Amino acid sequence: MIGSGTLRRGIGIAVILTAFIVMLGHLRAGAGETAVLIPEPAFDPRPAGSGLQTMVVAGGCFWGVQGVFQHVKGVQQAVSGYTGGTKVHPSYEDVSGGDTGHAESVKISYDPTKVSYGELLRIFFAVAHNPTELNYQGPDEGTQYRSNIFFTDAAQQKVAEAYIAQLTAAKIYKEPIVTRVDALQAFYPAEDYHQDYLTLHPNYPYIAINDLPKVANLQRLFPSAYSETPVLVGGTAPRS
Repeated sequence: MIGSGTLRRGIGIAVILTAFIVMLGHLRAGAGETAVLIPEPAFDPRPAGSGLQTMVVAGGCFWGVQGVFQHVKGVQQAVSGYTGGTKVHPSYEDVSGGDTGHAESVKISYDPTKVSYGELLRIFFAVAHNPTELNYQGPDEGTQYRSNIFFTDAAQQKVAEAYIAQLTAAKIYKEPIVTRVDALQAFYPAEDYHQDYLTLHPNYPYIAINDLPKVANLQRLFPSAYSETPVLVGGTAPRS
């Protein structure tokens, strides 16, 4: 006869193993998303001015989105943060509750002589996230993980809306694109421990399963745009 203590320990181990299997399956849900090679934007005028330009997008957990754009040539900096909501200077705990209106976002500073806004949007739609998932990305659920483009001026708005219309007309995706296009109000950088997370924690299961494949897809689908060395918030100099 099995003793009650042994039985309880066995049940406890079974519960832990079951929880681990469920968690692993939940994580793997993100890995099921495949990158899509999509056409270049038909409308992508270069800005008239000179100097660095800014792009802000949201597409699920900012770790992976930041990690992708840090490997794109012409990007000088990519910062994880929060935007789209009403709370001033929100914390991760504030945003993770899903009731601030903010989305986990990435602010990208780039050289328009090396990469255009439309080219960055192409990477955003093709490998950085899935634009057909409404208020979730892979294993993450909530409005803070929505697909969203935050334009800084009317020119960016026109490019973003025209590209979404182009991809929709071409029926690139099996499901409708749900990406929102909104004016950028304020961007709040995330806490230091969220910056460069993909590079600093490549063996973390979430990163290995959900985000490293995105960087691999960037290299595979956009070899001429891919840079082996990421430009990091915490140290590396901007790429020339």
